[in-house]
Amino acid sequence: MQEIGSVRESGKWERGFRMEDIINKAIVFAANAHKGAVRKGSKLPYILHPLETGVIVSAMTNEKEVIAAAILHDVLEDTEVTYEELKREFGKAADYVCAESENKRRELPAEATWKIRKQETIERLQQETCLEIKMIALADKLSNIRSMYYDYNKLGDALWERFHEKRKEMQGWYYKSLVKALEDLNCYLAWQEYKMLVERVFGEE
Repeated sequence: MQEIGSVRESGKWERGFRMEDIINKAIVFAANAHKGAVRKGSKLPYILHPLETGVIVSAMTNEKEVIAAAILHDVLEDTEVTYEELKREFGKAADYVCAESENKRRELPAEATWKIRKQETIERLQQETCLEIKMIALADKLSNIRSMYYDYNKLGDALWERFHEKRKEMQGWYYKSLVKALEDLNCYLAWQEYKMLVERVFGEE
């Protein structure tokens, strides 16, 4: 296995790069893509979130391409990595990432587009028939709500100041809507934990 530092230079993968395990390759790729980024309201490296997302997905499926896609799920939204680069390196896993990615509308202020972006995510997941894509979305949101629950217990309503949408009721609308949109996965502990934490942070319906 190659060392992380030798894998990518000037934003491009070396032609000689080979790795038997697509999951390990995804970890290296994501770590480089998110290098220097931190979690909101924290000094923790951002890569911890994609890694946790991958671990959560691995409890629902053994499919390596799906687990790799979970680890890579934010590279198209939040980094300079392109779909073409991801497709070249990861094949089908790139399609899972693309299907799960949100249209950020980067030309507009994030707070101005928050509701329409979240509404699109809810509707897309309601209509989604691919359980693997839903697994990645669930794992992503479970990782987020775990952090949110922990921080909410420490900070209370001051927590919402770190987000583009600062109204707790709107955050609650989004997270509660995803409980229903992802209900196809209610046989998994991840969905059950997600629902429980959403109710603890935002209250029951």
